[in-house]
Amino acid sequence: MFLLYEYDIFWAFLIIASAIPILAFLISGVLAPIRKGPEKLSSYESGIEPMGDAWLQFRIRYYMFALVFVVFDVETVFLYPWAMSFDVLGISVFIEAFIFVLILIVGSVYAWRKGALEWS
Repeated sequence: MFLLYEYDIFWAFLIIASAIPILAFLISGVLAPIRKGPEKLSSYESGIEPMGDAWLQFRIRYYMFALVFVVFDVETVFLYPWAMSFDVLGISVFIEAFIFVLILIVGSVYAWRKGALEWS
């Protein structure tokens, strides 16, 4: 039988977790002073007058390494629960996890061969 009262704590935490940021934004919007002027529109560099353009372009290599890190970090998140319950799940889940890791390895080898992971 599906019992809704078992989820009361979950709903309370969800409501509180949603209400705190909303209240913080509302309170800061009401209490914050509104001052417009040239100082508010200028770039801020540790109290020093900015020199040059504030727009900097980063090389795409930084994003490629960050993306590879995120992919393998998410892989760890997916594989950890599987590893903790490996003995209960059986061989079919082992084959699925093996295919998952194989797809990631093929993708990383492809990126490596294309030169996406070169730092030059």
